[in-house]
Amino acid sequence: MKHLVFPLSALMLCGTYVSCNTKPNVLFLFADDQRADAIGCAGNTYIRTPNIDKLAENGVRFTNNYVMGGHHGAICAPSRAMLMSGKNLFHVYDHLDGVHTMPMHFAENGYETFGTGKWHNSAKTFEASFQKGENVFLKGMADHYQVPCQNLGPGRKLSEPVIKGFSTDLFADAAIGYLNSYARGTREKPFFCYVAFTAPHDPRSPREDYIGMYPDGSIPLPGNFKALHPFEFDDLNIRDETLAPWPRTPEIIQESLSDYYALISHLDNRIGDIIETLKKEGLFENTIIVYAADNGLAIGSHGLLGKQDLYEHSMKVPLIISGPGVPKKEVRDALVYLYDIFPTLADLCSLPAPDGIDGKDFVPVIMGKEKEIRSSLYTVYRNTARAVRTDEWKLIRYPQRNYTQLFNLKQDPLEIDNLAALPENKPRVDEMMALLKEWYILTNDTATMDPKTILPLEYDYKKLRQIPDNLQPEYILKKYFKGVDLKNIKKSEH
Repeated sequence: MKHLVFPLSALMLCGTYVSCNTKPNVLFLFADDQRADAIGCAGNTYIRTPNIDKLAENGVRFTNNYVMGGHHGAICAPSRAMLMSGKNLFHVYDHLDGVHTMPMHFAENGYETFGTGKWHNSAKTFEASFQKGENVFLKGMADHYQVPCQNLGPGRKLSEPVIKGFSTDLFADAAIGYLNSYARGTREKPFFCYVAFTAPHDPRSPREDYIGMYPDGSIPLPGNFKALHPFEFDDLNIRDETLAPWPRTPEIIQESLSDYYALISHLDNRIGDIIETLKKEGLFENTIIVYAADNGLAIGSHGLLGKQDLYEHSMKVPLIISGPGVPKKEVRDALVYLYDIFPTLADLCSLPAPDGIDGKDFVPVIMGKEKEIRSSLYTVYRNTARAVRTDEWKLIRYPQRNYTQLFNLKQDPLEIDNLAALPENKPRVDEMMALLKEWYILTNDTATMDPKTILPLEYDYKKLRQIPDNLQPEYILKKYFKGVDLKNIKKSEH
């Protein structure tokens, strides 16, 4: 059953649901590499995100929203493919060619679609998905100060890339320009506006006026900070992990957090500008606003920096939904995936449910009619790690190392105490392993869970090497790659 969410003002003007177009607009704001706890409304008292916090006051914030994971280190590519398709990792990977996407679905049902920012899933699929686009970035990352952008021109073809200014401003300005243009038009169709930022993804290089916003040393270390990860489970020298030397020091992690938070505060400021444009143009009251991110980030937690792991800090991401018909000042703890957003938005906008997807509509949870849409949730990384969690418990299995972690998330949300080896927890481990196997089958997982060769857990951190890439600005190289030979900088493939 569809949930009608027409704004009260529209109902009063129209008199009935039928006499005028009252479908809500959609503004989708998507951050890159933002941890779920890196916003003020999540209880972080150190970061300043007043505009995102205001969205939470005006809507519903989810505390347990997850990316399912990835089959390679650039988690953002499969994450965005899952978001856009409504499918799980093993049904889409990072390829959207020939896939029915969320913006396609909205366009087919009477919406005008616009996209700006990071796409990361090929030019052809952007051209097929959006009717309009400006400052489109097709790669995974860039120097924030020099972003190659393309515009969607005649025949819905992307132009040649042109190097432009700071990423957050490019994408915010494109969104504002679109909204102003839409407001001056006929407004016959509602809009679906997708704004995909590249912040706070590294390089950790805030715009000049945000550098030093959070003085080095002012941000406390994560509660699960470690100098080194206690065991090897995959390539610990993957690109994201090379942004600081080993062992991690409190000083360099705090410096990284200061720059990371500054990128997020700049992002928040420009989100405020976008929302102010909605209000100025009389579009705010009839616009559903979604704020989310593609994946989290370790940035010092568990001795890691990146998102190529299955700890909460890397898999859990923000999710806020506000707008007409959505309750205000509510928090939901239901277990949801990013790829559940597609069917949920379709329902909120009274569109037909998309076919052939894995995502679940969580409108009943938004409206407070149900507490959950699933009782457990499954995450994966390459062929090396699998995890399953319930409301209370989480198990991470590393099949290639024959190693298991068990955490009580109620008592130990930072995943510090591994309880798997305690004899009294064997029934719990068995129960969670059985649940993991159920998810393995349900999702059509392709990993080998019983490999013939077991690899060692031990590793020598002294053999790990910092490898700078060509997308780091010079001052960032000097700050985070001290003592590294910068003559032969590797071309980034991220």
